[in-house]
Amino acid sequence: MQYSSLSDFRTRGRAALARGPVAIVVAEDDVEVDTTIRHNLMSGFQSVLLFAPEAVPLAASLESVVHRIGFDTLAEGAAAAAVNGVIEAAPEGTWLYYSYNAEYLFYPFAETRTVGEMLAFHAEERRAAMLAYVIDLYASDLGKADNAVSLEDAHLDRSGYYALGRDGPDGEPLERQFDFFGGLRWRFEEHIPETRRKIDRIALFRARRGLRLDADHRLNDEELNTYACPWHNNLTAAVCSFRTAKAMRVNAGSRFDIEGFRWHNSVPFEWDSRQLLDLGLMEPGQWF
Repeated sequence: MQYSSLSDFRTRGRAALARGPVAIVVAEDDVEVDTTIRHNLMSGFQSVLLFAPEAVPLAASLESVVHRIGFDTLAEGAAAAAVNGVIEAAPEGTWLYYSYNAEYLFYPFAETRTVGEMLAFHAEERRAAMLAYVIDLYASDLGKADNAVSLEDAHLDRSGYYALGRDGPDGEPLERQFDFFGGLRWRFEEHIPETRRKIDRIALFRARRGLRLDADHRLNDEELNTYACPWHNNLTAAVCSFRTAKAMRVNAGSRFDIEGFRWHNSVPFEWDSRQLLDLGLMEPGQWF
């Protein structure tokens, strides 16, 4: 199912939003687009929307199950524009998830429970959004994986993550909000603009009228940007992502300054939610 533009999708493709949860994939290049989509389908998303330029290929087996929307994904603010366009078209209360290509969503007990089951529990706790941490993945051997992307040789940092209090426009601390840091953006921060060093992202949320996503991966309702409700900790998720490593290999400055991403705190990624829970990179809350 193909649409020439976001406007075309909103005219002819609204049926794709009738049942959630819905996954939005913003493809910035052709790296691991198919595996990203398949991972979302296996997680239980009812629909997958792919925003991509015409030049990005898609496996023939996915063409009939993915809603492909023609889009300039390298334009400034492209991801926010795509997501906000879907928010405006989606029925009230529909759960939406967004990511880039070569990013993979994990949540507690993902191997045995669907994303729909997880979000149903989250909604029962009167939560309409979920904080996710973007966990950098990278190949340990750049000689074999020049673009730093290797599903078979994926590594992540087991430590080096931290949080700082987040202030509001008035300079006062915001309740139950932090800015989170770590991974490649922390270790190689000299190559990352200050505004892009955070690893927190409100990756899952319920659509409603007037809701907007900004370029900082936050929503225009501050309660939706919190990591937990006032009375106890809630579920959080992890978006395991090759995006930063990939970008550092494309950028001429960082490509020639960085010989490799592996360090003494690197561990192989096991593609398993238990590893992420054990490392403290997501939170099960009250869900068991």
